[in-house]
Amino acid sequence: MSLLRRRKVPENEIQSDVEPTVDAEEDYKKSKKRIKEGKKQKWSCIDSCCWFVGCICCVWWILLFLYNAMPASFPQYVTEAITGPLPDPPGVKLRKEGLKAKHPVVFIPGIVTCGLELWEGHQCAEGLFRKRLWGGTFGEVYKRPLCWVDHMTLDNETGMDPPGIRVRPVSGLVAADYFAPGYFVWAVLIANLARIGYEEKSMYMAAYDWRLSFQNTEVRDQTLSRIKSNIELMVATSGKKAVIVPHSMGVVYFLHFMKWVEAPAPMGGGGGPDWCAKHIKAVMNIGGPLLGVPKSIAGLFSAEARDIAVARALAPGVLDTDLFHFQTLEHLMKMSRTWDATMSMIPRGGETIWGDLDWSPEEGYSPCKSKSRDDAAHISGHHENQTPESKAKYYRYGRMISFGKDAAEAHPSDLKRIDFRDAVKGSSVGNNTCDVWNEYQEMGVSGTKAVEEYKVYTAGEIVDLLYFVAPKMMARGSAHFSYGIADDLDDPKYSHYKYWSNPLETKLPNAPDMEIYSMYGVGIETERAYVYKRTPTAGCNIPFQIDCSADEEDEDSCLKAGVYTADGDETVPALSAGFMCAKGWRGKTRFNPSGVKTYIREYYHAPPANLLEGRGTQSGAHVDIMGNFALIEDIMRVAAGGTSEDLGGDRVYSDIFKWSEKINLRL
Repeated sequence: MSLLRRRKVPENEIQSDVEPTVDAEEDYKKSKKRIKEGKKQKWSCIDSCCWFVGCICCVWWILLFLYNAMPASFPQYVTEAITGPLPDPPGVKLRKEGLKAKHPVVFIPGIVTCGLELWEGHQCAEGLFRKRLWGGTFGEVYKRPLCWVDHMTLDNETGMDPPGIRVRPVSGLVAADYFAPGYFVWAVLIANLARIGYEEKSMYMAAYDWRLSFQNTEVRDQTLSRIKSNIELMVATSGKKAVIVPHSMGVVYFLHFMKWVEAPAPMGGGGGPDWCAKHIKAVMNIGGPLLGVPKSIAGLFSAEARDIAVARALAPGVLDTDLFHFQTLEHLMKMSRTWDATMSMIPRGGETIWGDLDWSPEEGYSPCKSKSRDDAAHISGHHENQTPESKAKYYRYGRMISFGKDAAEAHPSDLKRIDFRDAVKGSSVGNNTCDVWNEYQEMGVSGTKAVEEYKVYTAGEIVDLLYFVAPKMMARGSAHFSYGIADDLDDPKYSHYKYWSNPLETKLPNAPDMEIYSMYGVGIETERAYVYKRTPTAGCNIPFQIDCSADEEDEDSCLKAGVYTADGDETVPALSAGFMCAKGWRGKTRFNPSGVKTYIREYYHAPPANLLEGRGTQSGAHVDIMGNFALIEDIMRVAAGGTSEDLGGDRVYSDIFKWSEKINLRL
């Protein structure tokens, strides 16, 4: 059998077969490299944002897990290792002293701190019946923001519920014990009161819809009647007068209540002229904006505050961008301008209280002059600043809004102002194209320019300014609130409810045995006046912004990022919180004809020593003060039967008495 021999392949043919294989490998490597490069190029800003949010969430959950896994005593152990032994909570301390529950206690929450829940809504709010739209986790803000805004917005004409929507306040102590998970408001005070024997039958949370004007809370929900009946029930069952503890806007809300409850029906509660004397032992106001808050001006004028202005400076254009068809500040302004209660905090008293172009009560104030708790307190007496005023820079706080830093600092004779009141408003091209309507779109360029050309606005002119830029809002507000000073308190016109929340246009009740305390934090820079600028090409956006470029390099300056600051609790200036008890109501005056005793209790701010201490036990900040051990102890002593003598009378760190003396108010 013949054998077939395999022919040997020539070397040149072998080489030709190998080369394609090498080329294919190189092509594969190149294509793989291109794929990798393509993937890198496709990484977008959204990917970065998602990655960042994911990292934050992972870190948060890990820290939360570790915090819950650690022994309950570990945070206290670490804190005591750093700062020394912690003092006993007020409830423990006073229980050791033998104090027990005596007088019923009524809490009056402030603006935004009371929870609101949905009772009726549109299709987009399906499944949210009796779930919180305000307070709690705020989950619906992220899930369906536009739907949430629609349901939190009131009717622009009536200031009441829009058709088909019913949002109501949460009831019970849970309405305002926590604003959000882990962020207490009244919870610490309630827990300490419980340690000396208080329970829900002797404590009452007077929850109300803080968006409505004060009188409308009675018209829609009968809230004032409920407060009256609950106080009467608690006084009848305990045999003791009630101690009222309002916070923030709740202070002026309860001032309105004290006039309402004694006024004859149907406008009032019909309780008679001695109702307060029979039912109220003491009113302990916490952080009360009795004379208004400059911060409210910035909110109504441009939907801003210092924090928002700084955020805008750090990320220009972000807050004004129509992101996902949600213009942040425009929606915020549209919503908040329907909340009539915000107009209760517009500064009262005009130039008499807040100053004019060339004068203000706080002139000479400087943050560097703030003293420590150990050497600043002056008990039961007037207080003079130990640092000469001549060393402090002169700030014109009376100019609440200035267009440009030069206008804020100019001598009055150098200001060239063109009156805006009779200016002709133009039309805006955005009037028919903007998704979010606000009253600025009816002003046009000529209207906004007229506002800028007036240069500076004092407290008395602020009201005229708001009438000019937001006439519909102020038309509703003027029916419920007033901001002047009464010439004759016996004039029958002051019996109308629009004057009841203004301490300068109403009298305290005839209750000589009642005590009123003004309790507030000091030692924190608090917004007092603003430097603004106009944005010529605003389009659909708000045409005015706080000018963050208006700044001073000095660390102790009162002007930072377009905001002038004075002493206060970060929200309410000490002047607003303390003046009435320091002078307006002190002794027998025309505002306090029966001589109700008034006291000032200031709490100097001390931040927490470390993160494990939370928000601190010595804070003077507007909300964090609700966990201040000294304040809680003062409230508990009065609730347990104590008087001003047990507290030590006045406790003052600021220059509130000195500032009050500068105010020329007829008493």
